Amino acid sequence: MSDLHVIKKIFGFAVVLGMVSMLAGCGINNIPTYKQQVTAAWSQVLNEYQRRTDLIPNLVATVKGYATHESDVLEAVTNARAKVSQTQIPADILSNPQAFHQFEQNQATLSGALSRLMMVTENYPNLKANENFLALQSQLEGTENRIAVARRDYILAVQQYDTELTTIPGRWYHSMFYSSYPMIQNFSISEQAQQPPKVTF
Repeated sequence: MSDLHVIKKIFGFAVVLGMVSMLAGCGINNIPTYKQQVTAAWSQVLNEYQRRTDLIPNLVATVKGYATHESDVLEAVTNARAKVSQTQIPADILSNPQAFHQFEQNQATLSGALSRLMMVTENYPNLKANENFLALQSQLEGTENRIAVARRDYILAVQQYDTELTTIPGRWYHSMFYSSYPMIQNFSISEQAQQPPKVTF
């Protein structure tokens, strides 16, 4: 192999390497990177919602022991939890508006039912003094805080990803290299909107 041939191969390799480096520097990898961030943030949202779902049976059982006259509120929580638990989450939920909206609506309904339940417990001093209830209440409050953080992180990740798909140069890269990457659904029901109206007992 001649020295000239070797030099040409080295030069060609250097050109290719330079082009790859330029593309990487220009953000060609942003779309898959941001998509991974969205996926990770969504997994955390699901984890926190599941944590809350798992707390509810013990919470309802504890409240039921003291608040026997609140059967409607307890039933609403139980039914909302059942709907959340029984709803199948499709693999394409993040790009499926109907499925995503149904998931969000079910969680909002459960949030509202839980809020009403916690308001009702204010009427039962013995319940509020129960150690098991206090522990569950603390866990629920912590979980609600983690849900809010997870939702916020997901919202920000989706905004970054969707913006990349619709602005230049991301729009070009999407068209040329990542056309199979869809726009991602985002939460439309705010944390405040999930809270029920104030009720005076």
